[in-house]
Amino acid sequence: MRADARRNRERVLAAAREAFAAEGISVPLDEIARRAGVGPGTVYRHFPTKEALFHAAIVDGIERMTEHARTLAETDDPGAAFFGFLDHMVTEGAVKRDLAEALGGAQNLEISAPTKQLHDEIDALLCHAQRSGAVRPDIDSDDLLLLLKGAFLATHAPAATPVQRKRTFAVVFDGLRAR
Repeated sequence: MRADARRNRERVLAAAREAFAAEGISVPLDEIARRAGVGPGTVYRHFPTKEALFHAAIVDGIERMTEHARTLAETDDPGAAFFGFLDHMVTEGAVKRDLAEALGGAQNLEISAPTKQLHDEIDALLCHAQRSGAVRPDIDSDDLLLLLKGAFLATHAPAATPVQRKRTFAVVFDGLRAR
């Protein structure tokens, strides 16, 4: 792929991530093209359908989250790495429903492989934090993801406020800490 085509693709993906995260899949492709500063033909050249662009945006977000987990796994404090990553997930998920939903269980094959890689990184962070004594030993990554998915769903209820979201996750995080 030519360098200018790659840059345009990245601009379209960045605009799509922001648009889908804020407004959902109903955002018109022409609006995404406008936000990316490209013509509609450029969007369609890279992504023939809105669904293809949506999936690419989700996969990109998951891959970015996975890379963040890998970076944190290299730090010297496994507990801080684990809770720092959870905080990052909460921050991203609070404003990006598409990513939160994808993390909850992707059925689409385009999304399931990157999600599996992310789950593996989360599992590694959890295991290291447990071995360091920062996280209770009686949970596994499946328990953790189920707990986070439930908290994400609860905090995305129409009546949920930012204060409630923060408090909900503070309670969840406190429950994960070793006693």
